[in-house]
Amino acid sequence: MTSLLTFHENPPLSLYIHLPWCVKKCPYCDFNSHEFTSTALDEDAYIDALIRDLETELPRIWGRTITSVFIGGGTPSLFSVASLNKLLSALRARLNISSGIEITLEANPGTAEAEKFRGYRDAGINRLSIGVQSFDDKNLKALGRIHGAGEAHRAIHFAKDAGFENFNIDLMFALPNQSIDAALQDLQLAVDHAPTHISWYQLTIEPNTVFYSKPPKVPSDDMSWSIQKQGQEFLRVNHYAQYEISAYAKDKQVSAHNMNYWEFGDYLGIGAGAHGKITNVAEGKIERFTRHKIPKRYIELAGSESVITGTRKLEQDDLSLEFMMNAMRLSNGIPANLFIERAGIPIKKMEKELFLAEERMLLDWRVNRLQPTVKGQRYLNELLEIFVK
Repeated sequence: MTSLLTFHENPPLSLYIHLPWCVKKCPYCDFNSHEFTSTALDEDAYIDALIRDLETELPRIWGRTITSVFIGGGTPSLFSVASLNKLLSALRARLNISSGIEITLEANPGTAEAEKFRGYRDAGINRLSIGVQSFDDKNLKALGRIHGAGEAHRAIHFAKDAGFENFNIDLMFALPNQSIDAALQDLQLAVDHAPTHISWYQLTIEPNTVFYSKPPKVPSDDMSWSIQKQGQEFLRVNHYAQYEISAYAKDKQVSAHNMNYWEFGDYLGIGAGAHGKITNVAEGKIERFTRHKIPKRYIELAGSESVITGTRKLEQDDLSLEFMMNAMRLSNGIPANLFIERAGIPIKKMEKELFLAEERMLLDWRVNRLQPTVKGQRYLNELLEIFVK
């Protein structure tokens, strides 16, 4: 018989909402996204489906407070202000959401409009994550993006003019044939806009993508590491502190939503293909949920349990790896007692693995903290393999 997990209280709970349409599918993208056509996207039907989906989830999270909201995709900025306003109003009517929490919307420069951004701000969205990827037209073309560098700069200006003081710029590095100087130039142009947050991550070739079947020529591992090291130093001297493998914040304005993931908090996911993780304190269990990924079928099933295509209860043997996969992305690690608080089992259950990770100089394990070393973050997969059971 599987032992129950022991929790003293619920972890923080975030809400993720997936809007799965894009103007064009990028060749590196492995997210659940679908190309937009005038017949494929019925905004009203999808927003109504999201609301029905949420209502069926309320018993699972009854009485809990939502600590952050993230609207991702796809390209959520394809949706009208009216649709997102309707959605946010429905959330406020059904959930315990304080007015000051972080509500993030992903936006792409190719769908940016000044009036839209002002409308999103008026609707209650207070943080944007702008998917720039590069400020170089040649790189943007290689990545299959629909926008150019000029549109990227304009989108950022639209965001600032609309009153978004808190915004993230998404950038990639180790792009096809990219030099160190070109990568640093992207960072310089991003810093010039003074965002509160920069996500700067390496292009990876994922299965089930166009790039996987037709791989581009990307920089070698050594060149990619050189780009990363010089970029990290550039961001540091420009007052962007690295707090996660690919996340850099100015004045400690970290992403509250992503921090909850990395600290193994709970999150409710609604929308086509959305994932969720919910702790049940009374029953001593943690479960993961997956929703139907095809938008048309999702709309048909939303409001019934059939919209959930997968449920998995995390067993004790799963939890060390599941926890460390998230926590070890954080540069400063996590308090050691967070493991029992969020995983529901004593840390001694993974003592052998922790000693081995420390012996291999991948982990710094102090009395009250678990922190990856520089080597541990560079070779994160090697660190995580220790916790596979």
